Amino acid sequence: MLIDHIFIISNCRKEADELVDFGMTEGSGRVHQGIGTANRRFFFDNFYLEILWVENELEARSVKDIGIWERSDYRNSGYSPYGLCLRNSEDTNRIFENSIKWKPAFLSEGGHVDIITSDKMPWIFRFPSNRHKNISDEPKVHKAGIKRLSEAIFNLSEKEFGNILDSISDNSIIEFRKALTNSLVLEFDNAEKGKSETFENFNLVIKY
Repeated sequence: MLIDHIFIISNCRKEADELVDFGMTEGSGRVHQGIGTANRRFFFDNFYLEILWVENELEARSVKDIGIWERSDYRNSGYSPYGLCLRNSEDTNRIFENSIKWKPAFLSEGGHVDIITSDKMPWIFRFPSNRHKNISDEPKVHKAGIKRLSEAIFNLSEKEFGNILDSISDNSIIEFRKALTNSLVLEFDNAEKGKSETFENFNLVIKY
């Protein structure tokens, strides 16, 4: 199973400046009409990292079925601030058999997003088709020298969906671990430089 992208909920647009200061080159961003969120994105050889925040609280609160607002308010709600988007392929079909079928306004008519979710778990989701042809021109050269995601570790305060998580871990570079708090570790290029950087605003560690 391949990662399409990983998102991290932020308080505001400015917090992603920390990633730029670290040495990531920023790509394109967008506003998600109808759900009240916007993003900044950083593209790599095999996935992209999305920093997501609420720009329109009224719109975000109106999306009742998947808890956009509650997830964005994770410091008070206890929700996980992370999301894992898998590329749409046959080996993910079984994982999403009983998923929520969400139809956001920004998808074309008839399209839906498959989502597996609960409060303290990250969103696990996929889009109806893979969109990598649309991001081939995004910048992927970074001053930090990082190129390719080699491992993604989600530390979970509550570990649900056991069989689903095992299926994902068995066939990918993704690992789920039980921990006291929700956090994320992203390893790039097999951590060949032996360095790491901590981003407290995102409960994120980058190893490279």
